[in-house]
Amino acid sequence: MRNIKIILQYDGSRYDGWQKQGNTENTIQGKLETVLERMCKRPVEVHGAGRTDRGVHAAGQTANFQIPEHFSPEEVKEYLNEYLPEDIAVLSATEMSGRFHSRLNATGKLYRYRIWTGKKKPVFERKYLFGLEHGLDCSAMRRAAELLTGTRDFRSFCGNRKMKKSTVRTLYSVEITETGEEITMDFYGDGFLYHMVRILAGTLIEIGEGKRSAESVTEILEAGNRQAAGWTAPAEGLCLLRVDYDGRQE
Repeated sequence: MRNIKIILQYDGSRYDGWQKQGNTENTIQGKLETVLERMCKRPVEVHGAGRTDRGVHAAGQTANFQIPEHFSPEEVKEYLNEYLPEDIAVLSATEMSGRFHSRLNATGKLYRYRIWTGKKKPVFERKYLFGLEHGLDCSAMRRAAELLTGTRDFRSFCGNRKMKKSTVRTLYSVEITETGEEITMDFYGDGFLYHMVRILAGTLIEIGEGKRSAESVTEILEAGNRQAAGWTAPAEGLCLLRVDYDGRQE
């Protein structure tokens, strides 16, 4: 068997997230597995590096799966791109060692959250921006971002309130950029909890609106309680840009 790693992009607008679910066939993982099963004439399990939520996009998601040896990586890429919906595209396919796992071996993930502060979102970008319709205090948001970076217990920023596993993660950086009427927040870390990026984004938006102080994030972290943090920002503004392995993009 060959262990194939793919890098893919998708518009998550009409999908119920990455992970295959029993109550819907409309997931990214499900679409990939359906096409691969047709190609291989047998079930194929696809492992994704990040389980993006319903409506979240990806420009550089990574996944891997096992297929029979007589299929080359290039054949896999061509077959997937021929039969996948037009809003899912495979950018590359590479054979990896049998030990490679897209999620377990990942060392860094970069997510971007995009906000439009104008009255009307640009027509061709509207599905990928959260429309806020007013400005934000980016200086305050940057001060808060500095307090969030590092290895910390992010339980307050986890959407799964029954989480039993460790909620400690390392947030390497949060970069906030304002260009005209668009504000972007780039979150780079070793891994993210359920809804973590969207809760971080929602909290930083509240700080930018003056509803919270920048220094309040320290108290939020110490609380270890989801209710202490801000709202969960809408999925449409979030995109997984890339996944890194051993400190580099694979």
